[in-house]
Amino acid sequence: MTAATAVTTYDAIVVGAGPSGLNCARLLHREGLAVRVYEARERLGGRIHTFHPADGGPPLELGAQVVHGEHNPVHELVGPGRTTAVPRRVTARIVEDGANREMGALSFGRRAPWQLEAMLQRAPGVTGLSVGTWLRAVGSTGPEAAAATEWFRQNWAADPDGLSAAGVASAHRGDGVGEGEYAVEGGFARLPERLAAGLDVRLGEPVREVRYGPGRVTVRTGAGTAGGTAGGTAGGTAAARALVLTVPPAAVGGVAGLPAHKLDAAARLPAGDGCCAVVTLDRSAPDTMIVFDVDGRTGFVRCTAGRPEALVVAKAGAASRLRAALGDRTALAALLAVALPWTSDAAVLDVTVADWGRDPYAAGAFTAPRAGLEDAARQWAEPVDGTLFFAGEATVTGERLPWVQGALASGERAAEQVLKALR
Repeated sequence: MTAATAVTTYDAIVVGAGPSGLNCARLLHREGLAVRVYEARERLGGRIHTFHPADGGPPLELGAQVVHGEHNPVHELVGPGRTTAVPRRVTARIVEDGANREMGALSFGRRAPWQLEAMLQRAPGVTGLSVGTWLRAVGSTGPEAAAATEWFRQNWAADPDGLSAAGVASAHRGDGVGEGEYAVEGGFARLPERLAAGLDVRLGEPVREVRYGPGRVTVRTGAGTAGGTAGGTAGGTAAARALVLTVPPAAVGGVAGLPAHKLDAAARLPAGDGCCAVVTLDRSAPDTMIVFDVDGRTGFVRCTAGRPEALVVAKAGAASRLRAALGDRTALAALLAVALPWTSDAAVLDVTVADWGRDPYAAGAFTAPRAGLEDAARQWAEPVDGTLFFAGEATVTGERLPWVQGALASGERAAEQVLKALR
């Protein structure tokens, strides 16, 4: 083979520089394997995406929001003392039937949504049921049911009638990270930066095609404008003894050459819709506040006292409503004013958006366990010929919570599978 057609060969190629891919690559590299990571985006992190205000104010998260639990591996991975507990003393409100009221109203004469989700975690006999069916079975009706329905939509990016009750309960039981919520000093993007240290990462270079046989895989990549440790690249071909694919199942249509049974599993693992926006206003918030929009228009909205930004995190139907308003600042201001009345006469100065539902490399927020499709995640996660391996939150759906800790765990599991296969 001539130098012009030579193909660089690695022990492993990892596709995707989100937390699952980077954690997998980090662990393989630590064992002395030659690893390359390809990332389609021009940045690290996947669905971790931190917004930094121009004036140097506190960062806001347009993707993964918080570190869940005091035993979450993120605490160690970002470095000692780099996480702090999210303050509990905030003003918590809801929007229900168009009215803005205290969040405590969700517990007045009814079970609050979080109480119902806690009940589900302990409920027997939920196999084969959707969350919606289970809610009706436990007598959840009227305003209680409406609030619970939107709660599950916003926390799981899926409608309760399509959400597996057993999968939700099992994911909670399998999580084991403990209680509490924490923020990463300087933003969640610190995690992928730390994970990528010392790795050969190629940014802006999507993998377009995979060809494989037992013990050997070749990938063809697209053109890129940014490089990792090796600098810029125009795309090309590389080979390895193993490949770890962390692309979300809903987005694998951009990668040719995958086995038909994997594409079938991927088709049964749709990602729920999600859209996040930081709206910068011409005045500062008078209070630190979180608002849950029971009416399904804005999801969760947050603001911090003394800061001009409002963060909107919307999933399921609320994501499409937010998306529709983003092109019209008057409509966006009107939407925001219902959740945050102090913004009613404020002007929108700037909007920064992370539209995960329209992102070609994410195709949604994350993958929730779907009723009747509980085996799809297992089938998607299964290695092929000891050569193709799979990671990402979708591979642990219904087994762990599909958040950052689940993604990290999936990367660790894939690394163990690769090491066993290669050694």
